Amino acid sequence: YNRVWIPDNEEVWQSAEITKNYKAGDSFLHVQLEDGTELNYPVDPTALPPLRNPDILVGENDLTALSYLHEPAVLHN
Repeated sequence: YNRVWIPDNEEVWQSAEITKNYKAGDSFLHVQLEDGTELNYPVDPTALPPLRNPDILVGENDLTALSYLHEPAVLHN
């Protein structure tokens, strides 16, 4: 159960936890937002949402130390 970043119109990116295994060919990703809201996020199998870094890396001064370096990770850090 990994955590990912989901695009959001108001907050730009929202953290979500995957609640059901994703299988190749699925058209939805089953996720739960941090506020407890569950949703089926539509996905394109060629462009899955970016993975979230572990909490231990939040606030890291050196961005190259992040496991995943992409826009939502940099903005969150």
